Amino acid sequence: MSSSEIFSIITFVYGFAAILYVFSWIFKKTLPGKLATAATIVGALGNLAGIILRWVESYQMGIGHAPLSNLYESLIFFAMAIALIHLFIGYRYKIQFIGVVASPIPFLVMAYASLPKIDNAIQPLIPALQSNWLIAHVMTCFIGYSAFAIAFGVSVMFLLKSSGNRQGSDILSRIPDFDTLDDLTHQMVMFGFLFLTVGIITGAVWANQAWGRYWGWDPKETWSLITWLIYATLLHARLMRGWQGKKIAILSCLGFFAVIFTYFGVNLLPGLHSYQ
Repeated sequence: MSSSEIFSIITFVYGFAAILYVFSWIFKKTLPGKLATAATIVGALGNLAGIILRWVESYQMGIGHAPLSNLYESLIFFAMAIALIHLFIGYRYKIQFIGVVASPIPFLVMAYASLPKIDNAIQPLIPALQSNWLIAHVMTCFIGYSAFAIAFGVSVMFLLKSSGNRQGSDILSRIPDFDTLDDLTHQMVMFGFLFLTVGIITGAVWANQAWGRYWGWDPKETWSLITWLIYATLLHARLMRGWQGKKIAILSCLGFFAVIFTYFGVNLLPGLHSYQ
């Protein structure tokens, strides 16, 4: 079995887990939630196994490198990171609801990666990418992106619950209380901000090694800085201005829109960081 075949199976596993989480939430059933968690664990482990196998396959082809060099490989890692982070949160804080928010994202990411327009071929690295900084830079950035994705999901639920309270929605009333959602958003943003900061620093060091400069205002570099500034503003507003609740949720959503553009939008612009 090839890594691509494993990833195809994992896509359906993530989708199955998402359905079970939503079913458990809507119908207030415990068993589907537990099965969803088990399915997510299987999906994350299978995801990791597929990444390792793809790494081995690259060596078998004589072009061995970490599978983090193109859009397809970054999507695969992104999905796994989100799954692992949400499993940790669910275990650490005993909040099964986080699965409702987070589990659809790995499924959608893997589904997008399986589209015909996404090239899943293992390609040799160009000289600029042949560096150990590649692993550090890409992994830290995408761990940060994954935390921001979960923060975005929680923020959307906060806004929906706020709207539902005014309309008396029974389903939305089952969402955890505002304080829990607000605190979880804050923690996820802090976690993601730390890793994004390290990702930008390692990227600058890598850029100096590859191109002889730390910063060149490449479109992805520029939008990474914009994303960093949005989340820095969120943390500053919360810590120094005491912002909570809806304001923080809106800033979290805005930050994740910047993440999405940094990840996908800049590929439409000429630059050194465009994923193919």
